[in-house]
Amino acid sequence: MSGAKAARVLVVCPSWVGDAVMATPTLRLVRQALPGSFVGALVRPAVREVLDGLDSVDELHVAHPTGVLGPKRVGFGLRARRYEAALLLTNSFSTALIARVAGIPRRVGYDRDGRGMLLTERLHAPELEGSRAGRRRWAPVTAVEYYLRAARAFLGEDDGDASAQAHDCALELATSERDEAKAGELLAGAGIGEGEAYGIVNPGGNDARKRWPADRFGEIAAWLARERGMRVLVNGSPGEAEIVRAVVEGAGEEARAASLVELGVTLAALKAVIRRASLVVTNDTGPRHIAAAFGTPCVALFGPTDPRWTTLPAGVPEVRVLADPTLGEDEVADEHAERCRMDRIEVGRVMGAIERAMWL
Repeated sequence: MSGAKAARVLVVCPSWVGDAVMATPTLRLVRQALPGSFVGALVRPAVREVLDGLDSVDELHVAHPTGVLGPKRVGFGLRARRYEAALLLTNSFSTALIARVAGIPRRVGYDRDGRGMLLTERLHAPELEGSRAGRRRWAPVTAVEYYLRAARAFLGEDDGDASAQAHDCALELATSERDEAKAGELLAGAGIGEGEAYGIVNPGGNDARKRWPADRFGEIAAWLARERGMRVLVNGSPGEAEIVRAVVEGAGEEARAASLVELGVTLAALKAVIRRASLVVTNDTGPRHIAAAFGTPCVALFGPTDPRWTTLPAGVPEVRVLADPTLGEDEVADEHAERCRMDRIEVGRVMGAIERAMWL
């Protein structure tokens, strides 16, 4: 059964917030290609908050596949939906196992992490020269295109056909009335009036190596307040409260920077807060992609993660700052951790990037 004939389709979405946002063009493509089909999406709890409200998905299934039996529990829970085909945008063994346990007869995904036996159609992920058994070097292909390639194969399109590659790559998210109301409460709690310009700095990230030093984010917050007359909100997850506090303190009292963590921000409300912002300065993490989806000007900082993995579609108002901008096309930042340390990014370079971003 091809994807084009399936009446009930499950899309297994990426686990990280940023990757899930970059999968939204793929969700839109599946919806447009299968207008009469029921399209479900399997997501992690945080991703549900971010993708909630999109009209490209009929139902969001929240997965909690923790523990050895976690994937089996999730898979059995999906059986009642009787999905006929699954498109796996993830690379993990566990998500392929979930689709298999769910009894989905057609399972399409990239043949990685030893899960090929669980797939009915194995896709080849792009590799760099020098890959060999036991040491695969994956090519730094932007996630947007990586997911779209899988969708084209799932839908039976010819990936080499230029018309097949002309899909709309724009990222998209939606906010609800509740999200907007919560955002209004957060802004009021920070002392930001209606229509007052504000910027967001995001010093966190799931990988400590990808975080720019908190004291430098503090300098940027102080500079935005002093030179741009802009109020600053400092964002982070509950587990990053200490980092956020350090940035607020580093900005100084005159900046009047406010912690979104202390104000009780949620991912759903953060969407609306970012949508209204004048600027976002962030490490390469989820809020960067949320900003891209809403067209909010952004300065993104990159260290030992190659920016080509997460290249955004054309037209997004973003300026990237690389720890080592001298890397050649055949060099991958992930393999040069020392050259690409985040502390190699000077504050002055970020200030210059902000000036450029504000004109985009």
